[in-house]
Amino acid sequence: FFGKTRDELENVTVKDALNHPNWSMGAKITIDSATMMNKGLEVIEACHLFSVGLEQIEVVVHRESIIHSMIELNDNAVIAQLGTADMRLPIQYALYYPNRRHLPGDRLDFWTMKEIVFDKPDYENFRGLALARDAGKAGGSVPVVFNAANEFAVAKFLAKKIRYLEITDMIEAAMEHHKKIAHPSLEEVLDAESETYEFLKKQWNF
Repeated sequence: FFGKTRDELENVTVKDALNHPNWSMGAKITIDSATMMNKGLEVIEACHLFSVGLEQIEVVVHRESIIHSMIELNDNAVIAQLGTADMRLPIQYALYYPNRRHLPGDRLDFWTMKEIVFDKPDYENFRGLALARDAGKAGGSVPVVFNAANEFAVAKFLAKKIRYLEITDMIEAAMEHHKKIAHPSLEEVLDAESETYEFLKKQWNF
């Protein structure tokens, strides 16, 4: 849906949103990719996994799906991980880390690559990214609500119970309704998740 306005996204169907041009990732993640919610979640994850602040993470749109991550070092050099659009690679690496094993399948062919292009993300029409940054900045229990609301909304969209743009509407409503817990325990995390589900059920009459 790159380049689409909110008016153009108004009537997006489940079939439309599941029609990813490059990846085969399963229904939930494919919808997250269509809304760009997956990038928002990855921003929050990166903060925790690499102990960096939100201001150190930049999202870029790269539609060729060749570069999967980049890091900028202190000397301004950038190291990128390139590969085919195959989720087996990161899964295998996670299972066998730090070892790398042979993976059968297509190889990255530099001779058929025409170009590598980057675009700035559209925070206005793909509001999940902006909401993710708000959740990450707020911290505490707010990212829990962000994630739980997205899980709930995507399930309802896949069941054709809500429209595509209502996914972010639900997330924003849940975040606004939630009273932040600065340092939630595991029990409070689970309670926040349950409370988010109950709030959305009531607000959307499910």
